[in-house]
Amino acid sequence: MSNSEKFNSVQYVHTISEAGRLLPSANRWNSIELDFNLLPESSLNENFESLQSRFSKSIDFNLFVKNKIHFKRFVVVSALIILIIPTFILLKHFYHPRKHHNDSSHNITLALNKALLFFDAQKSGRFMENSSIRFRGDSGMNDGKSNEKNLDLVGGFYDAGNNIKFSFTIAYTVSLLSWTVIEYHEKYEDIGEIDHVEDIIKWGSLYLLKLFVPPNNSSARIYSQVGGNNSNAENDLTCWQRPEDMNYPRLVSVCDISTASDLAGEMVAAMSAASLVLKEDKDISEELVKTAEELFILANRTAKKGKYTTNDECGGQDRQFNNSTSYKDELVWGGLWLFFATGNKTYLKYATENFASAVKEQIASDEGIFHWNNKITAISILLTRIRYFRDLGYPYESSFISSTNNIDLLMCSYTSDTKYSKTSGGLILLKPSTDAALLQYAATSSFLSKLYSDYLQLLRTPSRRCSDSVFSSESLKQFSQSQVNYILGDNPLKMSYVVGYGSTYPVQVHHRAASIPWDGERRTCSEGSQWLNSRRENPNTILGAMVAGPNKKDVFSDERIKPWFTEPSIASNAGLVAALVALHDPPTGSSLGNLGIDKHGMFENVKEVS
Repeated sequence: MSNSEKFNSVQYVHTISEAGRLLPSANRWNSIELDFNLLPESSLNENFESLQSRFSKSIDFNLFVKNKIHFKRFVVVSALIILIIPTFILLKHFYHPRKHHNDSSHNITLALNKALLFFDAQKSGRFMENSSIRFRGDSGMNDGKSNEKNLDLVGGFYDAGNNIKFSFTIAYTVSLLSWTVIEYHEKYEDIGEIDHVEDIIKWGSLYLLKLFVPPNNSSARIYSQVGGNNSNAENDLTCWQRPEDMNYPRLVSVCDISTASDLAGEMVAAMSAASLVLKEDKDISEELVKTAEELFILANRTAKKGKYTTNDECGGQDRQFNNSTSYKDELVWGGLWLFFATGNKTYLKYATENFASAVKEQIASDEGIFHWNNKITAISILLTRIRYFRDLGYPYESSFISSTNNIDLLMCSYTSDTKYSKTSGGLILLKPSTDAALLQYAATSSFLSKLYSDYLQLLRTPSRRCSDSVFSSESLKQFSQSQVNYILGDNPLKMSYVVGYGSTYPVQVHHRAASIPWDGERRTCSEGSQWLNSRRENPNTILGAMVAGPNKKDVFSDERIKPWFTEPSIASNAGLVAALVALHDPPTGSSLGNLGIDKHGMFENVKEVS
């Protein structure tokens, strides 16, 4: 018989369990081929229907393992694959890694973690034993007790690389940090920093409560400064010492409330905003609101108002560091935050009625800038926020609209080159007359632009118009990111201006505590100067400190003796923290519209229009 004949004679069968027997198959693809000795040769005739089967047919296979080692490997690998696949599916479903901003190659979480650490290194008073800052200890424990006074002015923060405590910049720092928590507390919670930032705010707030003395037998007073250049040979400016080594009398500056309207307003804003952040601690929160209201009423009741740095006894020492140029914006700023803290529309009425005059009082070089000396842009943002999300209508509407127009114009100036120029590296120059400490202005502009972008996204408004120009929420976000990227290292020098972040950052920071070894030895005033003039790196890394930064030509000199390049400050770092948390990605599955911003939290004490 030929091969083809053999092929044609092959019978194909298949089985169905319900039939209990073999059934003929039309082709080989769904059958068992009997001719290949898979079954014994059948004795069935061509008519397969003629015989009933009592049993289901089965086939026995014999498995021979030639190499046991290979077989074991095969079994192990197969088992691992079976376990890995469902594990991967479960992880993908339930695990959501913390992301950094999609538009940036920088680790925003890490930068924010470090930026907050700077405030721990600036603390004055009893130092926490569990602090991660290992080159700091108790300091300023006698603050307020010199000059025949028995005051308790222990606590607060040292302002910068010096050992001086300025009440104004401490209040500004508390105000701004509190604002960021009120807006972005979900983000802080997501990265595990909510307790940390609240501790910083609480530390500053408790100090602010010590600074205001209500009227008793004398007029109300505010303590504006601890430390400075007094008549002693050794003082906070002539000595280069760690705070822990100070043993000279410390200057205390005091103000009559009528000569410190700006300082009073800033303190009111700080205590009011902090009361919202610290609401879980009811006693402290209530004390902050009570003190803020009393101070605000006294500051506005006096017929005479003024700037604290114009009075030598009050702010003469601070004039060379933080020369205040107006007071109306701080009073409006304070009134607005009191409104949020209490829900009392009397304070909103004050803010809206006095906003226009505050705008007129700002100096030209400060227009469009949000920093310790000017709150106009921040006030405009907050009034616009009320208009967008809790429009209270008459009689505030005109102020709301005016504020929105101001902010839209400012945002247009950020996203175009019509008003502000930039360095060749991309750093915006908001204060062209200044060639130092430029990063502080870029940081707050980054914060405001990203915050406003989030507001527009919550409104589902992709763009806004200002005069003949248009800006989008996306363009605001890109501008915000560009400024933070510059600060973190995307600049001509490839230098991160945040200490401890990135591979290259300043190592000769102008900072007393960071520049002197923490070795248990006390350095005298004269001995400390060798560390100021040393060309060596700081022995202590002051993590998260944003230095003053480059000049308008993107030039930076990492030298301790040049503070206009290398000195950090609490006010500047507050702006950096604000920008970073605004740009941080929202938590995955955020309950707040997936933006990580709390739309209604700021209004928890504000009742709807009746």
